[in-house]
Amino acid sequence: MIGKRYGWCCGVDEVGRGALAGPVVAAAVSLRRGVFPRGLRDSKKLSKPERERLFEILQDFSYYGIGLSTSEEIDDLNILQASLLAMRRAVKNLKVTPKVVLVDGIHLPHNLSQFSLAITSGDTIVPAIAASSIIAKVYRDNLMRNLSLIYPEYDWDKNSGYGTKHHKLALKKYGITPEHRCSFAPIYNM
Repeated sequence: MIGKRYGWCCGVDEVGRGALAGPVVAAAVSLRRGVFPRGLRDSKKLSKPERERLFEILQDFSYYGIGLSTSEEIDDLNILQASLLAMRRAVKNLKVTPKVVLVDGIHLPHNLSQFSLAITSGDTIVPAIAASSIIAKVYRDNLMRNLSLIYPEYDWDKNSGYGTKHHKLALKKYGITPEHRCSFAPIYNM
């Protein structure tokens, strides 16, 4: 495996790329040697209680860093570049310095000092990337739940800022907030 051959590695994944509101959040996770929690897999294949259980375990038995890009940065840079920026910030915020960075997808963050490798569907085959998908997803869901206390009309505690029917109706009725991505349709069209 890459980690054994090259040294300490981390997995990186992001969530929130398709949302209409809120930041895109990335996590970089280095699993401690021998730690593979039962049920660890891509966050999209887990129920909310399973994700939250694994999130608690991973907080205790891994090293992780969080990075995000705001709605304003998404509008300024575009969603791809903002996602890569969030990934770079996540690696920088990692409490250990990995020698290898394994990224889910086909794009790599710019200016990483470590050897990095993009892995298509990495969240389904690399445990550290699966762990990063869980950390990023639960972190972002919690963040959107907190933002829903400020903007309750949009139902972000339930839809995490994605374009559900209720969210789109609320946009028409109440308008946009500073958390909305103005470069995304339907907001751009408003």
